[in-house]
Amino acid sequence: MKLTFCGAAKIVTWSCYLIETETSKFLIDCGMFQWPKEIMKLNYEPFLFDPKEIDFMLLTHAHIDHSGLIPKLHKQGFEGKIYTTWATRDLCEIMFQDSAEIQKKNIEQENRRRMRTNQEPRVPLYTEDDAKKCMKLFTTVAYKKINKITDTIEARFQDAGHILGSASIELFITEGDKKKKLVFSWDIGQRDTSIIQDPTLIQETDYLFMESTYGDRLHQDSGNKEELLEKYISETYKKWGKLLIPSFSVERTQELLYFFNIIIKKWKFPKQSIFLDSPLSIKATEIFKRHTEYFDEEATNKYPHPFDFAELKCMESVEDSQKLNTYTDPCIIIAGNGMCTAGRITHHLKHGLWNKNNTVLFVWYQAEWTLGRHIINGEKKVRMMGVELAVNAEIQKIDGFSGHADAEQLMRWAKWFIQSPKKTFIVHGEETAQTALQAKLEEIGFTCEIPSIKDKIEL
Repeated sequence: MKLTFCGAAKIVTWSCYLIETETSKFLIDCGMFQWPKEIMKLNYEPFLFDPKEIDFMLLTHAHIDHSGLIPKLHKQGFEGKIYTTWATRDLCEIMFQDSAEIQKKNIEQENRRRMRTNQEPRVPLYTEDDAKKCMKLFTTVAYKKINKITDTIEARFQDAGHILGSASIELFITEGDKKKKLVFSWDIGQRDTSIIQDPTLIQETDYLFMESTYGDRLHQDSGNKEELLEKYISETYKKWGKLLIPSFSVERTQELLYFFNIIIKKWKFPKQSIFLDSPLSIKATEIFKRHTEYFDEEATNKYPHPFDFAELKCMESVEDSQKLNTYTDPCIIIAGNGMCTAGRITHHLKHGLWNKNNTVLFVWYQAEWTLGRHIINGEKKVRMMGVELAVNAEIQKIDGFSGHADAEQLMRWAKWFIQSPKKTFIVHGEETAQTALQAKLEEIGFTCEIPSIKDKIEL
């Protein structure tokens, strides 16, 4: 059995792994590069394999860096089944459409520039029609159940606690008279996250593939994120400013709404509106409402209907979004994307970063090279949308809303194995996070390796 690291090795994004057995070729995930622009161009490079030769795929969750190249894969000849959970399937349907729409707009802008320099026009990775066509490949599975994929391959999806429908995958492969078990942790969520269940702990494996996004740091404020959110809401309101929250459409937005609902019910919320300014976030929230079977006990019993409250205003159209630029009352604006690299949040930052009465609140990891990272690092001027902007707004962050387990929680997850895996491959992380996690794992007896993209291993 061979495994090729086709992505997310020594980098956070672009999850894609090719496994070749005696009888099958299949993928774990097929995600996009998301940042910076120079790296995103790699999405146009050929796959490290022939899509026509791939028999099937196991998809861990719907985030675009894990799923975003599936329409391209299908467009280039992949016709196998994609095994994943119901919630992941439903989220992918709206996220692929959104991705195709963004590509169309970006390509139109780029081709206007290319035309002025006599360059050949480019085409998007895939269209909205391509995005729609690939949905026929999805086959849904339940958590905890062993699924017979082929005569020699079985897979079990376990709740990763990262976003709705996310999974760690236990893979059982028989070759000859030997049966090997591989575990792909993929994005592990925090314990006690609102709405969704805690990550499932796994006890045994031969080989472990483990994410390391927060392998070198702790979430300092996981226990008091509600209090911090109240604090920044109140302080910004007193300044008569806008609280701008860059947020990803899936999970982080819904968790924020969940906490806003709690604060409102506790009578601790000033009289103002919360504008959800993201069509994708609005659609994703509707999917959350459909899949309450994934909710934890608190969201099911203590705070049911967490996304229904009068203060919430959904801004579907571009015209509605633009009106917020001249809105003069204090308010809260939640808009994508979470790293400020695209989406409606960029327009709100353009109109609001200069204003000292406003607050920009980060509730998500900011990757290297992104605008969000520059802002959170304290830069006083940033360049965006062709202009240089002064950063006068108050900049705050709450790490506790992260969908990723921190270093301590990653170690708790790893320590649940009864015996150390024969080999642990550390992926999905920046270099400092990977080396820090490697050191911690090796202290408890793990044998670790940090692979690079295109590396091939024999198992």
